[in-house]
Amino acid sequence: MSLRQFTVAAVLAFASLSTATKEKAPQTPITGTDTVHGCYKSYGTMTHMNTDNFNSQGACAGLCRSKDFVAGASNAEDCWCGNEYPNKADLVDDDQCTEPCPGYGDDACGGLDTYTVYNTGKRVSVGEAAQPGSSSSSSSSASKTASSSSAASTSDSIETITASSDPNNNKSGPNVAGIAAGVVVGVVGLGAFVGGGFFWMRRKRNAEIEEEHRRNAAVNAFISGGKPPSSSGGLSMSDSRLDPVMNRRMSDGSIADNQDYSRRILRVTNA
Repeated sequence: MSLRQFTVAAVLAFASLSTATKEKAPQTPITGTDTVHGCYKSYGTMTHMNTDNFNSQGACAGLCRSKDFVAGASNAEDCWCGNEYPNKADLVDDDQCTEPCPGYGDDACGGLDTYTVYNTGKRVSVGEAAQPGSSSSSSSSASKTASSSSAASTSDSIETITASSDPNNNKSGPNVAGIAAGVVVGVVGLGAFVGGGFFWMRRKRNAEIEEEHRRNAAVNAFISGGKPPSSSGGLSMSDSRLDPVMNRRMSDGSIADNQDYSRRILRVTNA
């Protein structure tokens, strides 16, 4: 290889090294424009929003801004959004974020287990997440406190409910004995009413049959010429026309009662 060729190769190699993708230095946030905040080894409390084969700083920060998030983070094709930066303890050097964005190679989209964090331009002042250690301990203590208070309140509520359940049940419970007695009395009363009505109808029917029998006996006696029995009122039903003796005039005069004087008799005598 000639000296000229070696020189050209060295120049090209140096140029390629000098144009390698680098993380942009942190920029001052500007309202309405996305800016780079730094390179972090964690995305903090942000939520994964999208995986885009053409991801870039503008694509990820624009997506988060459209959803009203104030911060974003990218790693290759993945994009996260949130409302606070990662904790400053997770901040690393900018040369740790050298992964070219698939949608725009001049921008860096994180690196090996690192993330490029943005300000979306929704708000200039953005807070940061709490440290993992302090956050976990404080959340653990808070959880224990909440659990104990919840258990106490639950026990109190259970005791209160238990104490007040018996009076309510006693007041609102149905009187089974009273209901049963009412049902029995009703059934007995109904049975007595039905039975009284039945016996009254039977007695009335027997009286009608007896009265009809008496009338039939009187008619039969009248037809056969006998003396009919007396009615229930004690009055005699005998007819004087059926007894010849009743038609005779019971007088003691000279005229015989058994002599027929309706025709004139011519008598002949010797003078």
